[in-house]
Amino acid sequence: MVGSLSSYLRWSVAVVAAALLIPAVAWADAPAAAHALKPVAVAPLQQELLPIAILIAVIALVVSRMPRVDVGHTDAFRRRRALNWLPLGLTYAFLYMARYNLNVLKTAGGISQADFGTVDGIGALVYGVSFLLNGPLTDRWGGRATILIAAAGAAAANIAMGVMVQDGHVTATSALIVANAANMYFQSFGAVSIVKVNAGWFHLRERGTFGGIFGILISLGVYFGFDWNARILAASSPPWMFWVPAGLLVVFFAASWLWVHDHPSEAGFRDFDTADASSGDDGPRVPALTMIVRMLTNRVILMIAVVELSSGFLRHGILKWFPDFARSMQLGTFVSAHWGMASCIAGITGGMFAGLISDHVFQSRRLPVAAVLYGIMLTGAALILLLLGTPAIVSWIAAFMAMAIIGVHGMLSGTASQDFGGKKNAGVAVGIIDGFVYLGVALQSFVYGGILPEKGTEAAKVAANWSGWPTAMIPMALIGLTLSALLWNARPQPRKA
Repeated sequence: MVGSLSSYLRWSVAVVAAALLIPAVAWADAPAAAHALKPVAVAPLQQELLPIAILIAVIALVVSRMPRVDVGHTDAFRRRRALNWLPLGLTYAFLYMARYNLNVLKTAGGISQADFGTVDGIGALVYGVSFLLNGPLTDRWGGRATILIAAAGAAAANIAMGVMVQDGHVTATSALIVANAANMYFQSFGAVSIVKVNAGWFHLRERGTFGGIFGILISLGVYFGFDWNARILAASSPPWMFWVPAGLLVVFFAASWLWVHDHPSEAGFRDFDTADASSGDDGPRVPALTMIVRMLTNRVILMIAVVELSSGFLRHGILKWFPDFARSMQLGTFVSAHWGMASCIAGITGGMFAGLISDHVFQSRRLPVAAVLYGIMLTGAALILLLLGTPAIVSWIAAFMAMAIIGVHGMLSGTASQDFGGKKNAGVAVGIIDGFVYLGVALQSFVYGGILPEKGTEAAKVAANWSGWPTAMIPMALIGLTLSALLWNARPQPRKA
């Protein structure tokens, strides 16, 4: 294992080095059309941070007053567990910041909508397919090693992309495609690492609530990605939208190296039975290919994966394309002016709502929660289609839909994958499920990049021309709702030794 890990790390270094050489290729490539950057509005920092701080404080108060699920943890264990997931979660948050900077560049006009659809779509495909390799690798090496690979690789790729936008626009789309693909490959380790590490630290009965708390950190990543990157662009130059996230990833690489451990026993505490699908399975490790086939032929895992394909389409369809709609409609609503903050608040409330009702209403079942939230998505998409002519109302519907779909994603990719994969095979499970998520992301990138009006054109200023946006969401929401309802009573079945 040590030899294979060393070999893989050497290969990863080669990929990073190649990503850093991409800017040299960029200048030899035929340049894409230049796009003059437009200012992205940013609010005073205190106006953004205060609502988020208040919301987190209220959630902390509510959670502290709720009955605690007692599975025998000591206070010392809980404190050490917090030191484990906090740097891990913040590393993942800054991975988001190092991913959504391309969206800010698109909103500012640094890349055309069609080119962005291609770059983002290929990146999403790479991200999704990479899970088939990175899921089993995470099960073998542990989440600590792979979150370090994610942080280092994404930092290097972002340094390269920063070089490509020196003059405010993409100098060569083909080079950006390669650099973003490298970024998304390393980023794909992030979600798997989080699930793998947490699977050994959280009992099944407490994963819903703690998944919601952990989702707060992930939602902050969306806020960093949209609002902080826009603030960096307003205060400096385009390359710093890529270099600042890279620097933060280096800092949290060090924090994860110091404090993150895969198992409680590595931090001086006793390992315990988490009561998930790996409970009682003390046999030898099953080969990765066998485990992938086993999970792909598992009815529940496969149906959850298709539900998550729908959530990938819907989540990115809302997060990535609403800013373009708002800009085209010249909206001045609170939501449109603070989309990163609104998305963050939506993610926090959606994650906490999903986690709390999962553990305290549905007895730690995850699919009933997804069904409720998909019902909100279906209703919201239909309302947007009917109300496109009143875009101010659409902005609030979009924020509410962001709450619902971020809650679905956290509940299924972050929690159900632990339950049904078990701590022993969490990497493979989240690899398959999140791989389907990003197939959905790729699908929406190609669909919306092709059917929506190009921002800045006269066609984009006509609300009716955006009807394809909610229309494409409706069948995806219906698929997610139907499959979640069919899995209403699904629970993980512990394996016996």
